[in-house]
Amino acid sequence: MFQIQTLNKISKVGTCRLDAAKYTIADAPENPDAIMVRSAAMHDMEFGSNLLAIARAGAGVNNIPVDKCAEQGIVVFNTPGANANAVKELVVAGLLLSSRKISEAMAWVPSLKEEGDNVGKLVEKGKSQFAGPEIKGKTLGIIGLGAIGALVANVAIDLGMKVIGTDPFLSVGAALRLSPAVQVAKSADEVLAAADYLTLHVPCNADTKGFINAAAIAKMKDGARVLNFARGELVNDADMIAALEAGKIACYVTDFPNANTIGVKNIIAIPHLGASTPESEDNCAMMAADELSAYLEQGNIINSVNFPNAEMHANGTKLCVLHKNVPTIIAQITSALGDAGKNIDNMVNASKKDNAYTMIDVAGDVADSIVDTVKAIDGVIRVRVIA
Repeated sequence: MFQIQTLNKISKVGTCRLDAAKYTIADAPENPDAIMVRSAAMHDMEFGSNLLAIARAGAGVNNIPVDKCAEQGIVVFNTPGANANAVKELVVAGLLLSSRKISEAMAWVPSLKEEGDNVGKLVEKGKSQFAGPEIKGKTLGIIGLGAIGALVANVAIDLGMKVIGTDPFLSVGAALRLSPAVQVAKSADEVLAAADYLTLHVPCNADTKGFINAAAIAKMKDGARVLNFARGELVNDADMIAALEAGKIACYVTDFPNANTIGVKNIIAIPHLGASTPESEDNCAMMAADELSAYLEQGNIINSVNFPNAEMHANGTKLCVLHKNVPTIIAQITSALGDAGKNIDNMVNASKKDNAYTMIDVAGDVADSIVDTVKAIDGVIRVRVIA
């Protein structure tokens, strides 16, 4: 019986996918086998010895100590694409909000409350101050053409925009999902220079933090509009505010308000509504549950952020080894099996940066002595046997 801890309210549409005969789900089990989480901060948590996996019901994993988990042999999953449609729809709203001064106009209307029969005339007289350009025919630049970026690109084409985007990690599958009308640029600079509107859809890491700064803004058109529904830290707040004050940037729409950006003229701050739809929460929970069950029951890794994806069907006993991505480890693992007289029917190995994962289909049982030998290999992090 696997024990699953939920750190946030997780949609029952997801948790119901976990077989009640195999799983117990609770808020605070003593030593869980896995954790499902949305936004709860986990960096100060101490993890029990049984913890095998953490599934984030969402795309970002900034709230999870990913490297620490890797060191302890805890596989961290996310759910890329599960909330993509929800974010795409809010990006469309952001495009319109940035152009048509809708927020300012709505804020002005209550000031007419006491004007009685003059409201209609005052509306017609005052509406010109809120005029803004249409998005049709304008160029949308997209940084990141993954699950969300591709959907945004396609809907922008449908809305009559020109679209140019870039993604150094663009997969064949993602490319095939793009409308043929989308121009794929070789560099971010090309996108920055072409964009009337710029939207960000990349994770925040050491390479992308502060990506939109004074240097990047200088490469953009005067009066461009910037949308950030990815991560707040992608934009340097001070540089963005300076660009807004200088008129270089016409509007900045962010789904990540903070003390620096709230109340600043021409910044539209939305309270992180990107994935705040019941459909998105259900999709994320279902995907997270499926990832956990695949790993806990079969050892298969799908959508991990700290270990490589790997799947294998086994006819015999599956020996699953999380280890460092260094030479000779695989040879030592297979030698341990060979020395014990065990035959290998199949094997899968994959790596991701410093970490690797090996699954071996072993004919017959795998004795505890073999497991102990594999555990003792320098660089091995965790060993599991799935019969």
